[in-house]
Amino acid sequence: MASLTDLAREHTDLTDPEIDHLQRLVVTWGLLADLSFSDLMLFAEHHGRPVNPATGDSARGGAGIIVLGQVRPSTSQTLYRRDWVGRLLDPAERPTVMRALTSATQVQGEATSDSGPSIVRETCIPVTHGGRVIAVLAKETAERDMREPGELERTYVDVFDRFATMIAAGVFPFTGDDDTTDDAPRVGDGAIVLGSDMTVVYASPNAVSALNRIGVHANSEGRGFSELGLPEAAVHAMFATRRPTTEELEVGPAVTVLMRFTPLIADGVVTGALILLRDISELRRRDRLLLSKDATIREIHHRVKNNLQTISALLRLQGRRLATDEAKGAIEESVRRIRSIALVHETLSHAAGDDVPFLEIVRPLVRMVEEGLVSSERPIRFVVTGDGGILPSPIATSMAVVLAELLQNVVDHAFPSAPPHEALVRVSMANVDDRLTVIVSDSGVGPPPGFTVQSSTGLGLSIVRTLVTTELRGSIAFAAGPGAASFPGTEVRISVPVQL
Repeated sequence: MASLTDLAREHTDLTDPEIDHLQRLVVTWGLLADLSFSDLMLFAEHHGRPVNPATGDSARGGAGIIVLGQVRPSTSQTLYRRDWVGRLLDPAERPTVMRALTSATQVQGEATSDSGPSIVRETCIPVTHGGRVIAVLAKETAERDMREPGELERTYVDVFDRFATMIAAGVFPFTGDDDTTDDAPRVGDGAIVLGSDMTVVYASPNAVSALNRIGVHANSEGRGFSELGLPEAAVHAMFATRRPTTEELEVGPAVTVLMRFTPLIADGVVTGALILLRDISELRRRDRLLLSKDATIREIHHRVKNNLQTISALLRLQGRRLATDEAKGAIEESVRRIRSIALVHETLSHAAGDDVPFLEIVRPLVRMVEEGLVSSERPIRFVVTGDGGILPSPIATSMAVVLAELLQNVVDHAFPSAPPHEALVRVSMANVDDRLTVIVSDSGVGPPPGFTVQSSTGLGLSIVRTLVTTELRGSIAFAAGPGAASFPGTEVRISVPVQL
């Protein structure tokens, strides 16, 4: 389904600021539907030849109406089970909408529904922005029975009418108000209406329950927030700025109530406010559990890193006691592999979650190789380019070991003697279409004739081959580089899927 922005740009002459205004209205109009106990439809003038949905024929004339948005109430039964968004209508099908568009005044009439009652009451409210009517908000309501509405219904409808006046005046929705969080309260969660003197005019039963949760048991009507023992800074800020405000009230570690303050404005003056309340104690409890779990996981990674470093130190101590060079070399390689894994856990100990930026592992890994393996007699310059993106920790760990082995292989074999040119090793990375590509190239002597990864018997390349092809389900290829005959260089290309 096309978005409001797409429909408006394709079928109307609305400007981007006007479309943004309608988008803000649609983001917040669940509140209006609940207050009015009605379906809401957003209409705009369509320039072109609209198609009659009943006959499929083009309507006469150059203008029509398009439905840009639709919302159903959570406080009442919907009149429209089908989705009308994107439907093109002839002006004769919605004459009340056309009158509201042209007269810039609120108009009442009748409309037809595609389900439920065949005739519905329609109140069309002009949506004004920058002094121009850009759309019409239609409140679609079924004919009610003869039952006298209760205090809650009368209060909610009155508040909706005040919002309707603000919409027609171009005051609502508020510019820059993008409160679309998942825990934002709705009318059914609890509503309080304040008067112009900042005292409570009405509190719904659910609002009374929410107030009881935070220790307010007295009758709230006719009293100010300070009399109820509630902080009133948010109320004063809302009246002063004429902007919505939000505040969370915490009573001990177990109870949290979210309060959303929305001013009601008439003729440029704040005449009251609607306050929505929601008990979010369970949500905040889960947030605290998640934070605690995340902190625990990061502490575990930190301790694993420390343990790996302790093992490395012990191995180095043991290596100093060995007499043969072969044994010392084996210990040094083991230490290097352990340190490459420790780098991943070090990064994870500072990150939220189990995914890590691969570049933050590659750079210290290259420095580790440069400081530990390169000698002053054979200087080698290392360059890192590209970005490997964010990787799951199992992939990052395996790739860290692979990269450490490849760099060790370059230092050991690419430059057997000091070359007459600069010894350069380049590590290039790219993460495209959920596939990580790492290229390690050098300006050394190149691979021996007939060399293949499969035929290699060295431990380091065996580890690389096993990790890449078996554990990561990727591919690895060796090739001579494009250098000179004496120093063609070697290029190793590894490609692995990012998702395991």
